[in-house]
Amino acid sequence: MAAKSFDMIVIGAGPGGYVAAIRGAQLGLSVAVVEREHLGGICLNWGCIPTKALLRSAEVFHLMHRAKEFGLKAEGLGYDLDAVVARSRAVAKQLSGGIGHLLKKNKVTVLMGEASLPRPGVVAVKTGAGVEEITGKAIVLATGARARTLPGLEADGDLVWTYKHALVPKRMPKKLLVIGSGAIGIEFASFFNTLGAETTVVEVMDRVLPVEDAEISAFAKKQFVKQGMKILEKTTVVKLDRSPGKVVAHLQDAKGTTTAEFDTVISAVGIVGNVEGLGLEALGVKIDRTHVVVDEFCRTGVPGLYAIGDIAGAPWLAHKASHEGVMVAELIAGKHAHPIKPGTIAGCTYCTPQVASVGLTEEKAKAAGYEVKVGRFPFIGNGKAIALGEPEGMVKTVFDAKTGELLGAHMVGAEVTEMIQGYVIGRTLETTEEDLMHTVFPHPTLSEMMHEAVLDAYGRALHM
Repeated sequence: MAAKSFDMIVIGAGPGGYVAAIRGAQLGLSVAVVEREHLGGICLNWGCIPTKALLRSAEVFHLMHRAKEFGLKAEGLGYDLDAVVARSRAVAKQLSGGIGHLLKKNKVTVLMGEASLPRPGVVAVKTGAGVEEITGKAIVLATGARARTLPGLEADGDLVWTYKHALVPKRMPKKLLVIGSGAIGIEFASFFNTLGAETTVVEVMDRVLPVEDAEISAFAKKQFVKQGMKILEKTTVVKLDRSPGKVVAHLQDAKGTTTAEFDTVISAVGIVGNVEGLGLEALGVKIDRTHVVVDEFCRTGVPGLYAIGDIAGAPWLAHKASHEGVMVAELIAGKHAHPIKPGTIAGCTYCTPQVASVGLTEEKAKAAGYEVKVGRFPFIGNGKAIALGEPEGMVKTVFDAKTGELLGAHMVGAEVTEMIQGYVIGRTLETTEEDLMHTVFPHPTLSEMMHEAVLDAYGRALHM
């Protein structure tokens, strides 16, 4: 029997893969998706979405404790961790089911199984029933990534957890160590700390949230410490001694090594691309530190073979993967596509307070040779923030002093993950300070701070 043939085969059905498949089908291509585990990938099932559901529970719990401030009464406060987790899983399940519906609606063939590429243009799909080969004019790798493990810090699901274990915790940690203060680490630290775990965060770099602007990192750190977190920067976990019910962590900093005892450790030290077992090397695909090397159009250099999302390198963000999926589908369908500009992709972290940014930090802008104008505006100067009872935060803008181009924007505070999009559009449209100054922001909103931060960069802030 001849192998089934498709215009486009997508390996992996995460936010990169399923979006690529849908866009390809919309453009009239015959499309197949191969997925080994679950539709929606890590993001939807074990990442972005379920963590946001958990963090929402923690946020509501935190607000309940502040009831008196708002003239409300709330007594006998508590939580049911199993119910919090069950809600998170139900949210993920609902959305995963929705992906299946979307693929079916767009007439995408879904094959559940493990994919490999035995020959150019051929995908072998291994299922419980055996191996089926299908052929594709174009193949898109969207296999994503998984948690990085460091020697001696391997997860066991009991005392030492990855993000997956932390999403379905068997117990509430009493003394928690989080290794790594990137988005994943700090979000879990925020969740468990809010629910009452004594939380310590260890970061090897000189500050928490190391990819963020230094001022924003410092502001966020102050808030984390105020919430009771212990933050250890420029510190490495060199060893974990495990015994029943406890872990002794050996922590090394410039002064030497100390030990501390915990009942739970979450390792969040980055990710590695899922590049193994696909047969990529034999096809001549270049791999650099577990990521497939691609050009600006996500082409691997092997004719007809593309790679998108986490497997194609930083930034490791779902929205970047989705946009690459659309771009690649349009290229395959013969349309004119624009490459994704990393400087227009926002990063969002959903800790308390939230952190969001786009473009260059002040430090990076100066290092790139720009003469900059920097504006700042604090939440305490904004009517809506005070009315919400959220006066802790700031908005920061970085402009090119010569041209007025918005080089970067950085925020920390309530709902900044929703606000950042205004500056993202600005970056995409190559906005200058003049355009932003002439924009009328509605009152009373948190977004007015975005306007004020622009005005401040040019010495024109009105409410400060």
